Amino acid sequence: MNGGDGGDVAAAPAGPPPPLDWKFSQVFGERTAGEEVQEVDIISAIEFDRSGDHLATGDRGGRVVLFERTDTKEHVASRKELEKTDYSISKHPEFRYKTEFQSHEPEFDYLKSLEIEEKINKIRWCQTANGALFLLSTNDKTIKFWKVQEKKVKKIANMNMNMNIDLSKAVGKTNAATSSTYIVNGGSKDKSSIDFKFPPGGIPSLRLPVVTSNETSLAARCRRVYAHAHDYHINSISNNSDGETFISADDLRINLWNLEISNQSFNIVDVKPTNMEDLTEVITCAEFHPTHCSTLAYSSSKGSIRLVDLRQSALCDKHSKLFEEHEAPGSRSFFTEIIASISDIKFGRGGRYILSRDYMTLKLWDINMDSGPVSTFQVHEHLRPKLCDLYENDSIFDKFECCLSGDSQRVATGSYSNLFRVFGCGPGSTEATTLEASKNPMRRQVQTPSRPARSSLSSITRAVRRGAENPGVDANGNSLDFTTKLLHLAWHPTENSIACAAANSLYMYYA
Repeated sequence: MNGGDGGDVAAAPAGPPPPLDWKFSQVFGERTAGEEVQEVDIISAIEFDRSGDHLATGDRGGRVVLFERTDTKEHVASRKELEKTDYSISKHPEFRYKTEFQSHEPEFDYLKSLEIEEKINKIRWCQTANGALFLLSTNDKTIKFWKVQEKKVKKIANMNMNMNIDLSKAVGKTNAATSSTYIVNGGSKDKSSIDFKFPPGGIPSLRLPVVTSNETSLAARCRRVYAHAHDYHINSISNNSDGETFISADDLRINLWNLEISNQSFNIVDVKPTNMEDLTEVITCAEFHPTHCSTLAYSSSKGSIRLVDLRQSALCDKHSKLFEEHEAPGSRSFFTEIIASISDIKFGRGGRYILSRDYMTLKLWDINMDSGPVSTFQVHEHLRPKLCDLYENDSIFDKFECCLSGDSQRVATGSYSNLFRVFGCGPGSTEATTLEASKNPMRRQVQTPSRPARSSLSSITRAVRRGAENPGVDANGNSLDFTTKLLHLAWHPTENSIACAAANSLYMYYA
C-alpha cells in the first residue's frame, strides 16, 4: 500500500515551472547611437531550422543571411570531465555568420503596372541532404528554393621543382655568352645559341602542375522558382511534414506545391467571392500541421482559425474545425474587426496546440476543443484607449509574429519600443515577463515594493502580470515608442533561446 501511495505522489504534478531568467547572448548588426538605419537593412523574417543549429534572416533588401551555431561543435568536454562535475553545465548558445546571398530583386509587373519589392516576407527551412542546406524564401509574388552547400575551390598548384638544381644558372651562362635577341616564351631567333641539354633520364624534380581543392567556399544556388501563381501578395509559406510539398497563401487563395515541380500548383483553398463587393474576410496566415501531412490551418481577418483536411476533397472549401471566440454583447466598436484580425499562427511542436496573435492578445487553442481558446494573454490591452491614434498613424495594422517554446510551456511575441513578452502557458503558470531587445534585456524593468521580485529572478527583474497597465505606457510605466516595433522573433526548437529583430539588428537571448 505504501509503495502504491508513494508512486501516486511521485506522479503528481509539481506545479508550474518557475519563470525563466533571460540573459543577453549575442547581437549582430548592432547600431551605434544616432546611426541611421537604411530601409533595405531592416530584418523582415527570422527562422530557426529544425535542429536549431542554423538560423536564417531575410531583410527588406531581398537578402538572406545564414548563421550557424558554434558552441555545440567547439569546446565540448569529454564524458569523464562531465562526470567529475557535480552540477550541470549550462551551454551559452553562440552563433556566427555563415553566409548571405541575394534572394530577390525588385521587379515590375508590366501587365498590372505594379512594382514588386524585393522584401523577404517569409523563410522556411527544408530537409537537409548530403550536407547541403535547403530553404524557401518568398517576397510578395515569387517563391524561390535555395540550396546552400560547401564547394571545394579548385586551384592550380605551382610546379614543384627541386631548388637544388638551379636551371636558371645553366641557362644564364648561355645567355651571357651570346648577345642574340630573345622572343616571347623564352624562344630565341638564334637557335645555335641554345646549347643546354637535358641530363640523361630527364629532370626528376620537375613535375606538371596539378589541380588542388584544399579550400572550400559556401555557394548558394537557386534550384527552382515558383512564380505566377498568386494574384495577391503572398503572406505565408509552410513546409509539409512529408518533405515533398509546401503551401503558399495570399489574401484569397492557398496553393499546394511540389518542391520538384515549379510550373504547376494546385489551388486547395479559395475564399474569393463571385462578387468582390461581398468580400468580408481575407486569409492572413497558413500553416501545415507539424506531423500530419494532410492537415493544415489558416487564419482570417475576422479572428477565426480553420482546420482543413486535404483528404476530404481536392478543394477544401469546407473546414473540418473552426476556432473562434465570440465577442461579448455590446462590446462591438469601429475597431473590433481590425484588432481581431490574426497576424500570425503557429502550431506547437506536437501539433495539438495552435498559437495565434491578433493586435491585442495572444491566444492558445487546443485543436481538440473548438469552443474557445484555452488561454488568452493580454499584450496590448493598455493601448485600448489609444486605438484612435493608432488608427491614424496606421500602427493598428502592424503584424506581430508569435512563437512557442519547444516544450509548448511558453509563448512569446513582440510589441512596441523594441519590447517582447514571454508568457508561461502551463497549468497554473502566471509567468509574464517583458524584455527589451538590447544588451540589457531587463533595463526597462522597474522594481516596485508592491510586487516583490521572484526568488528565481535577479534583483532587477520583475514578472509582468497580464493586463492592467496605463494607456500610452508599457508595462513598467515607460512611454511607448510606436516607431520602434519588434515584429519578428523565433524560439529555438529545443532550448530556451529566442532570436528577435529590432530594425536591422538581430538580438539573441537565452535562459
